[in-house]
Amino acid sequence: MKRAPVLLTLALLLAACTPGTPPTPSAQTVPLGTATTGTASQAFSGTWEVDTASLPAWLTVSPLSGSGPMALKFTADRAQGTPATADQPQLSAAVTVSWKQGGQSGKTTFTVTADQYTLTGRVVDAARIQGSDVGGAKSPSPAGQVPEARGVIVKYRSAAAQAVALGRAVSAASLSTAAQATTRQTVDRLNVPRAARDDLGGRTVHLETDDVAGALAALRADPNVEYAVPNAVLHGQQVSGQALAAPVVPTDQYAGLQWAYRLLGYGAVWRDMEAGGYTRPVTVAVVDTGVRFDHPDLQGALYGPDEGALDVLGFRPATDTHPYDNGDGDGPDTDPTDPNTPTRTGGSHGTHVTGIIAARWGEMPRFPGCEACSTSGVVGAAYKAPVKVLPIRVIDAADNAEVADVVNAVRYAAGLDITLEGKTYHNPHPAQVINLSLGGDVGTDTARPMCEAVADATHAGALVVVAAGNGYGSVPYYPAACEGAVAVGAVTLSGSSAPSHAGYSNSYPQVMLAAPGGVDINRGPTYFNGAKLNGEPYPDQIFSTDWNYAKNQPMYQSYAGTSQAAPQVSALAALLLSKGVTQGRDDTLARLVATATDLGTPGRDEDFGYGLINAAAALGAPAVSDTLGLRVQGSRGRVFQPALDALGRFTAYLPDDTFQVIGGRDRNGNGLVGEANEPRAEKEVTLGPAQPRADLGDLTPTP
Repeated sequence: MKRAPVLLTLALLLAACTPGTPPTPSAQTVPLGTATTGTASQAFSGTWEVDTASLPAWLTVSPLSGSGPMALKFTADRAQGTPATADQPQLSAAVTVSWKQGGQSGKTTFTVTADQYTLTGRVVDAARIQGSDVGGAKSPSPAGQVPEARGVIVKYRSAAAQAVALGRAVSAASLSTAAQATTRQTVDRLNVPRAARDDLGGRTVHLETDDVAGALAALRADPNVEYAVPNAVLHGQQVSGQALAAPVVPTDQYAGLQWAYRLLGYGAVWRDMEAGGYTRPVTVAVVDTGVRFDHPDLQGALYGPDEGALDVLGFRPATDTHPYDNGDGDGPDTDPTDPNTPTRTGGSHGTHVTGIIAARWGEMPRFPGCEACSTSGVVGAAYKAPVKVLPIRVIDAADNAEVADVVNAVRYAAGLDITLEGKTYHNPHPAQVINLSLGGDVGTDTARPMCEAVADATHAGALVVVAAGNGYGSVPYYPAACEGAVAVGAVTLSGSSAPSHAGYSNSYPQVMLAAPGGVDINRGPTYFNGAKLNGEPYPDQIFSTDWNYAKNQPMYQSYAGTSQAAPQVSALAALLLSKGVTQGRDDTLARLVATATDLGTPGRDEDFGYGLINAAAALGAPAVSDTLGLRVQGSRGRVFQPALDALGRFTAYLPDDTFQVIGGRDRNGNGLVGEANEPRAEKEVTLGPAQPRADLGDLTPTP
């Protein structure tokens, strides 16, 4: 009797150790439908862990591990999985869970599906018929004038009246004798032979006559006529009735890699430049590492050592209490050459920035001793405009710049005298535009001297353009965040209807404009530009002039960053001044803002500022294309390009977001429709679980 409790306890222990049923290899399907979250559970008594490598970017799972029953929550961020073409109705992922139970182990799979939200509509081109008297006017045009026409088109109130007009006999029952007489007399007065009377069907007749005005008057007086209109001559439509201009496509060896110019509409701008008008000299100060004056692709584009170029950096020998070697072995002087040093292997940042603005076009002498060097290279935005770069060296060979040096450089660039080591320097070519592709997270207080220098330069009339920073975050960088500075964020190609925010580009309230900066290839290259270099796809970076310090010879290189975006804005500002579209700092900035292409959240936002600069619109360049298209952009910066069928209809499968849907025309050849100075129609729609489907109806672009 005393052993019974022991036996019972043993039985309970054995039951507790008995393994449960292992999960099946394919556990279950989890359809989220149009919801953002869903759950799945499975009875189990072992341990388990979600294989995170099996998770796509659009799907998160929690918890990622546990013991006992599997109870998983799935959350879909559809924006991470929606292709740019927006043509995938459903997202699907197989989530693998590894498990152990007793001496057993294995894997099971949860298949998670998420339906996309559906947007439909149609882009319809506005009717563009020439002629003021087309479409059923009830009386002749003033003074009997009619548009260019070949006869008239008349619709009769009855088939019998139509037959009489065509010269056919009809019965009295179908049309009264008086009515027949009236119609015959009208046609007879027009002196239209039977051979010149065409049956268009539906009681409609085409009558050939040279006296279109007289015919309209007579026919509209006939009670048997429903309407009479000119057989107007329509014409193939170009923009404003004019032939399109041909975009200028540079032939320099590497120009095909410079996709940023295409995105900004420079093919149209350069065509505009060929017609003249860009006659006012403009100076752009590039405050940077200095420049390689010996780069053949920059010859004629720079102010040299005797023309205002300046190196503001000091020098203290190793024997000094606080030694400092800026790389060139001397102190401030008028030679801002970006120097070589024994350990230097990187390129010349200032040379790269300068080439974006002002690299020369066409053939050039080969660099001595370099048989592999290009004899045409790249092109700069300035082309034929009299825009020159004033190099000011403020970044040393170790890629560092001090606040005090930046202050001196900005003031000097704007034409304000500065004193360096007891010597006063005067700039003979004050810059209308100052480019600073530099900055850092130094805080508001530390940045005060730089912000005061920006204010001084602004007061002197200079537009100070600054890179917003490559910090991958939201911290304001200075001097970009200084009041009066134009902070420039970066975009990169998205493979869709508009570029997207570059992930490295800092986002904060002071960001004012965006420009092409390219993709960070270290976090995954993209190749949407379609070009090739040495037979390989060329990544979406910014290609420009550079210097090979290992070989001490010119080269060309691609970089990405807000450092590359800022000079795009500086170049456009200089061209506005050169053409005379604007006269000074304030109206130049206003023009840049007014013509920018709004991306992301409508209005100014922290990613794009007021939007992507638009060179063609800002400069009033001629149209080089006239293509109808669609642009769909979400408030979070994602852009999509659903296909249009032959009738302009589209069906887009999209994530949850608020979208600006723009139907429009592309007239500057950059692939973006409905920009400034282009016809557009826009509607806003919010898609999500509360509204999984929406039909926008027709979008009819108008000027």
